Amino acid sequence: MKKTSTRLADGRELIYYDSRDDVVRDAVDRRPLDPTVTTSEVRRDPLLGDSVAIASHRQGRTYHPPANECPLCPSSGDRLSEIPDSSYDVVVFENRFPSLAGDSGRCEVVCFTSDHDSSFADLTEEQAGLVLDAWTDRTAELSHLPSVEQVFCFENRGAEIGVTLGHPHGQIYAYPFTTPRTALMLRSLAAHKEATGGGNLFDEVVAREEADGSRIVLATDHWVAFVPYAAHWPYEVHLYPRRRVPDLLGLDEAARTEFPKVYLELLRRFDRIFGEGEPPTPYIAGWHQAPFGPLEDFEGVNRDDFALHLELFTIRRTSGKLKFLAGSESGMSVFINDVPPETAAQRLREVASS
Repeated sequence: MKKTSTRLADGRELIYYDSRDDVVRDAVDRRPLDPTVTTSEVRRDPLLGDSVAIASHRQGRTYHPPANECPLCPSSGDRLSEIPDSSYDVVVFENRFPSLAGDSGRCEVVCFTSDHDSSFADLTEEQAGLVLDAWTDRTAELSHLPSVEQVFCFENRGAEIGVTLGHPHGQIYAYPFTTPRTALMLRSLAAHKEATGGGNLFDEVVAREEADGSRIVLATDHWVAFVPYAAHWPYEVHLYPRRRVPDLLGLDEAARTEFPKVYLELLRRFDRIFGEGEPPTPYIAGWHQAPFGPLEDFEGVNRDDFALHLELFTIRRTSGKLKFLAGSESGMSVFINDVPPETAAQRLREVASS
């Protein structure tokens, strides 16, 4: 992998990740951009104890532009985009309309490919491996920023999810706090460790799923994927490396090498869940990584106790129907799942690549 860092016209950082070492990236951003102005502010809710990012400047962000005006395609002639070069493998740049910025963290965009009409599932294993390298590198770099406590690499795919740019891309949020979802896992981890005299909850969850087998989607030498026992979403898969590590930086070479094949297979199965002739399955995919900040609030737990894993789920519950977060889910955070996890796992095994 070759990494080339440059600056856009308004001062934001842009980084090319190339699979070849001989690629030269010296294109200049020729757009007359003013410096980026953000209004990001993090406010803490005293009753719930969580944090909310207030970012009014995002109201003006790019919204469903036509394909010939896509800001994530390479620049071509007089059509100038966020990527100055005429081609790229993988590109990461600071979001022009960030939810988090400055002392409130950082937001980046990850472009998986220059092909506007493809998706992550269309990537080759080499291309997917390069994305993994970019995620890992950004996790390492962002973890050193004084305002960052946790790094979340994720992809929103599909208009049903709320995606406003059709080009295949994801995002990285570098939070200035430990997110509520992670805090819940850490509390459960700490309580289990104390109750069992040192047992690791993540390890036991994975072991139980493998022993049961009914919710296993696929298993390889270095990865295991399953629908969790208490899945929140109609089709939800958790992917764990067999060797527990706290973050992407901890993956060994064998797991990194095998990941592209495993992950691409999962994504392709998701697109086959609802049968032939159906539109691409909307999904959210994201890496759960241990916070880089202090864990004093979770007594007895350290970073190495946390287990890196990827969560992949869709809000589509059946053909033409979505799972909406209505009163119970949105109002009380109590999910009601219409698809039994065992049924979801069986369907995801049925649509395996031949």
